[in-house]
Amino acid sequence: MVAAEKQGQKHHGHREEWSGQFGFIMSAIGSAVGLGNIWRFPGVAYTNGGGAFLVPYIVALLTAGIPILLLDYALGHRYHGSSPTVFRRLGKKWESIGWFHVMICIVITSYYAVILAWAVRYVMFSANLEWGKDTTSFFLKDFLQVGEPGVNADVVIGIFIPLTLVWIAAFVVMALGVTRGIERLNRFFIPFLVLIFGALVVRALFLEGAIDGLNAFFTPNWSALADPGVWIAAYSQIFFSLSVGFGIMLTYSSYLRAKSNIIPTGLVTGFANSSFEILAGIGVFATLGFMASQQGIQINELEGLTGPILSFVTFPAVISMMPGGPIFGVIFFLSLTIAGFTSLVSLLQVTSAAFQEKFGISRRRATMWVTGVSGVASVFIFSTTDGLNALDVVDKYINELGIISSAIFACVVVSFVLRRLPLLRAHLNYHSMLNLGKWWYAMVAVLVPAVLTVILTATIIDLIKEPYGGYPAIFNFEFGWAMIIATLIASIGFSLLRWKTPVDDFNPMVFHGSQSAGGYDDTPAYFANKESSTARELAPEPELVASSATHSTKEN
Repeated sequence: MVAAEKQGQKHHGHREEWSGQFGFIMSAIGSAVGLGNIWRFPGVAYTNGGGAFLVPYIVALLTAGIPILLLDYALGHRYHGSSPTVFRRLGKKWESIGWFHVMICIVITSYYAVILAWAVRYVMFSANLEWGKDTTSFFLKDFLQVGEPGVNADVVIGIFIPLTLVWIAAFVVMALGVTRGIERLNRFFIPFLVLIFGALVVRALFLEGAIDGLNAFFTPNWSALADPGVWIAAYSQIFFSLSVGFGIMLTYSSYLRAKSNIIPTGLVTGFANSSFEILAGIGVFATLGFMASQQGIQINELEGLTGPILSFVTFPAVISMMPGGPIFGVIFFLSLTIAGFTSLVSLLQVTSAAFQEKFGISRRRATMWVTGVSGVASVFIFSTTDGLNALDVVDKYINELGIISSAIFACVVVSFVLRRLPLLRAHLNYHSMLNLGKWWYAMVAVLVPAVLTVILTATIIDLIKEPYGGYPAIFNFEFGWAMIIATLIASIGFSLLRWKTPVDDFNPMVFHGSQSAGGYDDTPAYFANKESSTARELAPEPELVASSATHSTKEN
């Protein structure tokens, strides 16, 4: 095994690696735990059955979240590269799927960074409760200076400066590399985030009315389980919060050492992410219970229970009412900043790795291009008076059309076109202390694509019937449909460019050892022959697999 690994590195050059399992787990959790855990999950759970929502949520985690997470891990670890590299090694014609992942990440980073800039400013605003009594007016008019939807270049200086600092910080972390930059960041910030956010939740539990908030959050509405929409909401939440299906976990797993314990790390990441979401729900609703008690109303009469409005309008209003509010505010917005920043660098790594490998450039040069292009787009689109409107539309389209469609394509291609699931399962089992059963095939090949297709179809119908968010149709087209079309064109365009590195020479059977394939064959020569022939099966018959695996073991 060691000999194979060294031989693989000799032929394909040294590639960065995590220092160990712990560094990878912290970084994977850092990517998964982001803004959506804090401001999306509590509201989604509350409006979809309260405590009863945890039933479809856990089912979705076990049947979709973890299976797709393991698919990402298997692809990245076995084919040892960025998303375009991996899909190129699956077959030249599929490289564009990997570039679609990259384009999605570029779009997301451009607006994700501006939310971090807001959070940074609100850390400072919290010190003297600068938002005053009307937190809505302060956020929308005084701070963001939101105008009418339309393309303009009126930059808001109060956002431009912290946004520039966010991009400088991101550049420094990315330039330091996987181990010295991303891993060190997450090794410190993830435990720190859990510590300070945990303290925040404990403080919230002792507020007046906190019990009423928790009752509203956890009281089950069992009749909601009969509503298909609740189950779709659960699968959507799991899918978006775990950072799966668009290259992040695939790229991160490619930096694992050849000898790794993959399946348990996937379970740890999945359950850690969901645990933080539930912790966030407890903290948010304990705080909202306090707000309702202070206003003399019921929880269900409150508005702004999800998204940016929850974080930048509702929470500042609560903080102003609380004893020791400034301290609570600083901790809350610092938590938001940390959770967002660790997710931002994971998005940037998808893009950086792709450019390094496609064009044969250094990490620092790739980082300059990636942060430069995304930073310019971020500053001149999302730090303007039209930034919030543009962010709202872009986020809707890139998440609910872009990410979901990319995940469907990947599942269908890997499962049915290339029929690679048996080999990937063998790889996962070879590199894990736990064994993955054949039930995984049904989840990845059938259930997940089916559920995501339902979500995608419903979203497309809604967007065609009526422009999103009440914005003008032309505004939806510019920042929605046109943006999706542009990412698709760019994905195809980059896949047609010539590689500056020997991407097609990589042999997973050599790098990982023949035993890791479990009797299957995925050498470059084998799949080159498959692409030029009418071969129908990737794998031999099950009984032949066992004998082949035994034969491979004896040979090694």
